[in-house]
Amino acid sequence: MKTFLTLFAAAAAFGMAPAAFAQAAVPEATSAKPAAPQPVVAAPSAPGSQAPRDAISASSQASPAQPGEVSAAQTGEKAPSSASVLSSSLARTAPSATVGQPTDAWGFQPQVTPIGQEAAWFHNMILMPLILIITVFVLLLMLYVVVRFRRSANPTPSRTTHNTLLEVLWTLLPVLILVAIAVPSIRLLAHQYSPPKADLTLKVTGNQWYWTYSYPDFGDFEIVSNMLSKDEAQRRGEPRMLAVDERVVVPVGATVKVIVTSADVLHSWGVPAFWVKMDAVPGRLNETWFKTDRPGVYYGQCFELCGARHAYMPIAVEVVPAAQFAAWVASKGGTMPGSPQRTSGDETATSPITNPGAAAAQPAPGTGPTPTGGASGATETTPTPTNITPGTAKSAVSTQGASESKRGSN
Repeated sequence: MKTFLTLFAAAAAFGMAPAAFAQAAVPEATSAKPAAPQPVVAAPSAPGSQAPRDAISASSQASPAQPGEVSAAQTGEKAPSSASVLSSSLARTAPSATVGQPTDAWGFQPQVTPIGQEAAWFHNMILMPLILIITVFVLLLMLYVVVRFRRSANPTPSRTTHNTLLEVLWTLLPVLILVAIAVPSIRLLAHQYSPPKADLTLKVTGNQWYWTYSYPDFGDFEIVSNMLSKDEAQRRGEPRMLAVDERVVVPVGATVKVIVTSADVLHSWGVPAFWVKMDAVPGRLNETWFKTDRPGVYYGQCFELCGARHAYMPIAVEVVPAAQFAAWVASKGGTMPGSPQRTSGDETATSPITNPGAAAAQPAPGTGPTPTGGASGATETTPTPTNITPGTAKSAVSTQGASESKRGSN
């Protein structure tokens, strides 16, 4: 047994020796001062070879510079162009995992609009406490009645048929409960259906099974929004069955009036984080609104059974700063209010029917420039042409059809 323990201790010593040696070598390696990088001499290029076009040379690839070794002057980078600034402003905003989409948390989604915050307060601070109090009170009352008035404890039941205090209480308490619910509820409805002056109008049209959005205040352009596939949504870092190819984009802090309609069957446009849900009825315009001061991406869906692909009609609203919204409008072919309108290249631009202002700009008959050159065609503002050659005295006569047709003759 002693021999076995000796062999076991020797094996343990040999097994721990490499690890101890490695741990002792680590401080020495970290305390040693790193050697200066050796200069790298690029090999001469072969005759006729082309120099690399990018900014990274062979020497920089072999010995990359650290962030602290390169200054702004040494980089030689140019200021970002307007195109790069525009592309960065048009970049899609990444969604938040906790705001604007379904989560595993209890309760409603975090509200980002004034109406949503007021409604969430009404639910959490008024409705839920009252429901809890009523439920607990009724449960305790039933338990008391079951125990207190059981048959064994009351062999002779009471024959009471009237109690004034009890009748007043069970009439007055429900009235007070309804008043406590009605006052904040009516105030919430008043705020919801009395919107402030709108900063922009968004027209929403439901189709089987996609959404179309138009911006009448910004050139009346239109976008079509369809759901992304599962793989494409995962590649973009968005939730499946909620990501779309074309988002609704609105500026932060703007009051958005939403006009909702349908082109075929009943739909319902809603975004839970905005506390907005409005039915889309064919042939009818329904109105709602929202306003949020928090940039981000907020998802919704169709809330009305509309056919086989009802579950594949998601909604995505992107709230961006005003400058980014203006760039997005320009990228879609729209115009901001107050900016010059795009001119039409067709002839109807000067028609008095499509453009009544063009008729006033046309000179009235008889008020134009008076001819001064007789038959030469010269006017006060147009000199006589000098490249006119005299024509022949006899006009040219066509001989087409001069020969008699022989068709049908014997």
